[in-house]
Amino acid sequence: MSNALYPYRVVYLPENSCKRDVENEILPFCQENNIGVIVYSPMQSGLLTGKMTPERVANLPDNDWRKNNSEFQEPRLSRNLKLVEVLQHIGKQYDRSSGEVAIAWTLNNPAVTAAIVGARNPKQVEGIIAAGEFRLNQQELDQIATFVRENP
Repeated sequence: MSNALYPYRVVYLPENSCKRDVENEILPFCQENNIGVIVYSPMQSGLLTGKMTPERVANLPDNDWRKNNSEFQEPRLSRNLKLVEVLQHIGKQYDRSSGEVAIAWTLNNPAVTAAIVGARNPKQVEGIIAAGEFRLNQQELDQIATFVRENP
């Protein structure tokens, strides 16, 4: 049912454990007003997959937009790669990738309706397809939240 003040039915936003700009105001607002939320980039454009290293980022082609993105530059790059270690530690217990954990973290938010996940080939899809069924427990969610809070 449409609301005259908020005629939106769905919003499309970036959301991941690196970049959480929408969590405090936009997601709660959407949930309270029954507005669907489709998030994109739950793996921060590959950064949370565990495949990125400082060397790989440094060797990205000059025309790759990630090379100039603040999440891929210091000091954020080092912080984000430490976050990947947290995600890997959680995933290892379940034989899951850090990318799957990152997606599951995003989907855990009750305001999030769906997540759009990019993949460049079938092998990448195989590595993340089960994330939609994977659920993090409260201790794991707290572990990620603690890292993010202590490493803003």
